[in-house]
Amino acid sequence: MFGKARGAIFAPLAPAIARLPADRWPTHEELTALADGVVTSRGKPLRFVAPREHTDRERRYYELHIADTGEVETRPENWHDLFNALAWITYPQAKSRINAQHAAILEEGGDEEARNRGPERDALTLFDEGGVIVAARSPSLMRLIVDFEWKELFWNRRAEIDASIRFFAFGHALCEQALEPYIGMVAKTVFVPVDELFFMLPIEAQVAQADALVAAHFSSRAKFHSPKAMAPMPVLGVPGWHFAAQDEAFYDDARHFRSKGVKPGGG
Repeated sequence: MFGKARGAIFAPLAPAIARLPADRWPTHEELTALADGVVTSRGKPLRFVAPREHTDRERRYYELHIADTGEVETRPENWHDLFNALAWITYPQAKSRINAQHAAILEEGGDEEARNRGPERDALTLFDEGGVIVAARSPSLMRLIVDFEWKELFWNRRAEIDASIRFFAFGHALCEQALEPYIGMVAKTVFVPVDELFFMLPIEAQVAQADALVAAHFSSRAKFHSPKAMAPMPVLGVPGWHFAAQDEAFYDDARHFRSKGVKPGGG
């Protein structure tokens, strides 16, 4: 069943996927077993459980419930929720820190924050759902993302990418979209600086280090004061993340690679 989840964009999740049944949807117990040792910021062991009926108020406090109980309600045979579980298994430190910030902000803001999500929780949610980690040792390459210089980054300086930058899909909604990729997929990015030794590590060790660095990033609310704190990036520009030929003409496609300040539709 994971046949469509085997491209380069899914590489961080591959070790967890390899431990799940290949011919059917995993059970809650099987997912929980893969999360052995993962705890929330409040020390609760993570458990994937069947959804239950909620009042509207309880739904608004979803993240606080996870922090307090360790229970992550996971719909059976649902890609969105399965990728969320796989993200918890793959990025336990970052997911726990994001959840902890949600819970703390909800406790501070009470029902008003729960009803009307503020910019900090907007930013957390956007990255959690559709984020990409950019681990780089080259500030100039990271600057190209901020400046929307997509062709310069992905085409003209393509040779530098393998030695100087790694992209790790984080968001579970992004992974779900990648099952049926489409031009126009955009992610929010978090940059984490790494050194040259990072690129000599096997991917599992790279992912673990990136996980710790993203968790540290989200420890400071100044880093996610609003969604605008995270630069957007056209996902399918990353080398190897698209099924089509990534030739020079691909990077000239303005439908996907817009210049800075140009809104969708050319406005």
